[in-house]
Parts: sequence; C-alpha cells; structure tokens
Amino acid sequence: MAAIARVVCGTIKVELPMSTPITPLHEDDPREQEELEASSSESSFGDILNQFEQSQAHEAPAGRQQQDNKTIEATVVTVSDGRVFFDVGQKTEGVLDASLLRDDKGLIEVKAGDKVRVQLNGRDDEGYLKLSVIQVERPKDWSGLQKAFDEKLTISGVVTAVVKGGLSVDVGMRAFMPASRSGARDVPEMSTLVGQEISCRIIKLDTEKEDIVVDRRAVLEEERAKAKESRFGTLETGSVVEGTVRSLLDYGAFVDIGGIDGMLHVADISWGRVNKPADVLTVGQKLTVQILKVDAGKKRVSLGLKQLQPDPWSTAADKYSVGQRVKGTVARTTDFGAFVELEPGLDGLIHLSEMSWSKKVRKPSDVVKPGELVEVVVLGVSVADKRISLGLKQTMGDPWEEVAAQYPVGAVVEGPITQLKQFGAFVQVTADVEGMIHVGDIVHEKRINHPKDELQVGQVVRAQVLECDREKRRLRLGMKQLLPTAADEYIAAHNEGDVVTGRISDVKGNRVNVDLGEGVHSHFNLAEPESKKETVSAPVADISQISNMLAARWKGAGGGGTAATDAPARREVPRTGQVRSFKITKIDADKKRLEIELAG
Repeated sequence: MAAIARVVCGTIKVELPMSTPITPLHEDDPREQEELEASSSESSFGDILNQFEQSQAHEAPAGRQQQDNKTIEATVVTVSDGRVFFDVGQKTEGVLDASLLRDDKGLIEVKAGDKVRVQLNGRDDEGYLKLSVIQVERPKDWSGLQKAFDEKLTISGVVTAVVKGGLSVDVGMRAFMPASRSGARDVPEMSTLVGQEISCRIIKLDTEKEDIVVDRRAVLEEERAKAKESRFGTLETGSVVEGTVRSLLDYGAFVDIGGIDGMLHVADISWGRVNKPADVLTVGQKLTVQILKVDAGKKRVSLGLKQLQPDPWSTAADKYSVGQRVKGTVARTTDFGAFVELEPGLDGLIHLSEMSWSKKVRKPSDVVKPGELVEVVVLGVSVADKRISLGLKQTMGDPWEEVAAQYPVGAVVEGPITQLKQFGAFVQVTADVEGMIHVGDIVHEKRINHPKDELQVGQVVRAQVLECDREKRRLRLGMKQLLPTAADEYIAAHNEGDVVTGRISDVKGNRVNVDLGEGVHSHFNLAEPESKKETVSAPVADISQISNMLAARWKGAGGGGTAATDAPARREVPRTGQVRSFKITKIDADKKRLEIELAG
C-alpha cells in the first residue's frame, strides 16, 4: 500500500500504512541501532504512533477509553487458581495475577474482604476486567520524561499494541519497546501484554523527533534479583516448600521454589534407583521438597524429595533376618557380585562366592542378569553400614551334605580336568563339587614340576579319594594310587621260598638293604658273629677240649672235614655293591612288602 500525502496548513504530512510501520529497536543491538538511525531520517516514531493511534481511536468505545487506566479501590472477592478476583463496582469482576500480591516468603498476602488499590486495564479473553497494581508514577510531560531518562527512574506505562519489532507503550507520551526488551519469550506472549500496565525504564529519549524507547526486561531482571535476594533470607535448611519443576538434566532437576531455582539431584529424588530425572519427573510438575542446604554466598539451594519419605533402612533389621528366603530383582552386576533390589532404596549383594557351590563361576553375569527376579537367602544384615549380604547357592541345597557318604576314602571317582595350577589339578567330580589332585599324587617314581607335564584341561581321569573334609569342603584325590608299581608287579611274579638275585645297596650295622629290581627294595638283619656269641655265652673250655678242636681243624685243613663244618668258614660277610642270592621268606601284597634272607 502506498503512502498517503496530505496538505495541512501549507505543510505536507506523509502517512505510512500501518502494515509497514517503522519502529526503533534497542540501542544496545548494533543491528537494531542501524535500523533505528535509518528510519529516523524519514519520519519520527511520534508520527508513526500518532497515525496508528488515530486509526485505532474511532474503533474503541468511548466508555472503555474513560475506564482504562482509572485507579480505584477494589475489594477481594476470592483467591482461586493463582488469580485474585475483585469487586470493582461494575457488573464484571476484575482479575489480577496472584503472583503480584505475594509477600517476601512467596505467600499471598490478601484474603476475601481486603481492600486493594488497582488500576483498570481493559478486559481479558474471558471478559474479566484486567487489573494492575503498578506503584510507580507515569510522567505527565516531557520534563518528567527527561528527568526519568536522566536519573534512570522506573516509570509505569500501558502497552497499547503490538507493532513491527516490538510493542507500543503509553508512558504519558507515545513510546516504543523493542521485542528484545519486552521480557516476553515470543510474539504470543507479547500479545498478552497489550492492555496491561507495566514498569519500564527509558533507554532513549529524543524530544525533537518525539522518539522514546523503553525497556521492561531490565526492570523485571532487577525485580527478580531483589526478590531472589529477599527470598534467600527466608530459606532455612530442613524446611519444606512447594516448587515447580522448571528444567530436567541428566544429573538432576531445577525446581522453582518461589523465584529461586533449587537443584534436586538425581540421588535425592527417590530412595530407589533413578537413572535420570526424566524417568520420574516432568517439566511443570508440582512438588513438595525439603531444603537440604542453602549456600547464600553462591546463591545455591539443594533440595531433596526422598527425604520426605521413610528411609527403608530404618526398618531393614525388623524385616530381614539371617536365613530368611526373600525375592528381589537384580539391579546391576559388578566384577565381584550382583546387587539385588529387595525394595525401593534397599539393595543386597550376592557376592561371587555365594552364587554357586561350584568353582565354575568366573563373573556374575554368567549366572544372573539385570532385571531378573531371583530368590535368595539372607546371610547378614548391617543397618549401620547399610549392607545386606545375600546368597544364591543356598537356595539350591548344599551338595557337600552327600559327598562324605557318596565318596568315602578309598572310593574311585572319574571326571574331567577343569583347571591346572602349579600345585595340582582340579577334577569335576559332580556338577557342584570339585576334587584336587596334588602334583605329587599324579604319577609314581618320578617328580614333575607342573601338572601340565602329564595332564591337560578337559582330559577325563580316574582317581582315588584320599581325603574328604566336609567342613573345609575339600576332596583330595590321587591318580598314582590306582596305577600298579614295580613292587606290585614283582610280588605278582614271585612266591615265598623263591631264590632271587639282588644287589646290596647299603650296610648299616646289622641292617642290609637290598635292591631286588628297579623300584623293588627289601632288607634283612645279619646274625651275630659266632666268635661274639662264644665270647659272651660259651663256658671256659678246658685243655682237653681245646686239643680236640685243634685236631679237628687240622684234619679239616687236610681235606677230611664235612660240608656242615666247612659252610661257616666259606660264608662271606655282605658288603655294599655285592650281588648275592636271597631267599624270599614272606610276601605281604597289601603292604607291598618282601622279607628275605641270604641264600648262600
């Protein structure tokens, strides 16, 4: 639409269509400042606003114009849903936001029947008269405006319309308020300001061009800062307040508790486990919270929600006892065990060692998974440490109760090798019981440094039970005990009375050790020498007897002696290293023992 030119008293006046008004922006914004300077060269804000108001004046009823901005004393009728309703002496009640009538503690300080001075500001969408309680004055002339600008005073004004780039405001004169300085988040919120009386501050004043720019946001920020400072002085640790969730983060939620944002940490939302606040809270939700800490210096407030609920640990000792069977949900697993949620805020731990009677369990996730419902046995309760010990294997029965009867000493077992250690090998005897073969009980007659020299994991072996200790849960096994030895084979091949050959390995006093074969050993004791016996026990011989004995020896020397008299003289004393003949006098197969004597 083109501009319209009129001739008034010899002066040409240009009228711009309202669809494209030129409006000044906030001087702090370079872009807005450039637009402001460019538009000033063509026409003033006063001209634009004057034309706009003239075009709108004939549309407003005369009665309404007279009522708007009128200050009266109204009576409170009721307070409901965050609004205060007044009797203003007309058919329609007036309405005012209750937040404008709160005291320093955030409480509404009026009740039905109270008198309040208010100002009429038109009607809202529901037909109620809109009211305000602005306490600052409105300048009446240019001198008042100049003083407010110079001294940066807060003044009152009425928003008259939404225009391009901001709002038109009546502050006694026509003024412009950039959208960025309105304090509104968006255009719809700006529209709600139309007809309302607001507090603002003049940030630009040009009396020649009748250009006035005002700022509402700075006033709001100052009011919020003052309210926040005053509110901090009323906050006390431990007090309970009402609040509204303003925003949600991964680590917590910010809650508005009357002009102040408090932090509700995720750990203080519930006694139960909360992964993130968004799982249990929503923006705009009303909450009753407890103040946990107030840091006036840093202007921080810590809030708690779970603190208003009973701590489940306070009754844990009464509800859970040792030996009791309970059910719970696996909350999470770690390297050393799994945590089970018995009730919100109360977790118990199943240690890795309490998950199975077998030694197969390497990590908790092999047995249980998060979210799984399990039955466990309470092993211990410590309220002071907030710790409950749980057992999973105890619900399955103790296999060691039958091991002693099923596998006594001497019994033979068979199973696969499960693992090899430096000191021995472990054998899977049953699904839940393992036995251990010491490295010295694997093979006969030779020393091995490590079980892997003879065995490997997975190999199935036979072994004999050497020890079964139920208290220590120990089952000791031996493999070599089931293998035949050289002594077993030697005994099986000989009988008592057999004459065999052996090598004398050692002579110590009367004891003679003999090697009958590799791995087969025996020994015998020498008889006392005849000379010693004669010296000790024989009576003293007379001359005639000695003569007869010498005669007999002389005869023997001449070849006339008998075999019986010659044998003792020919028998040689055993010496180490000699190979001699021996007679087996006794065999004990159970003890693998042979008794022998010299055969000649």
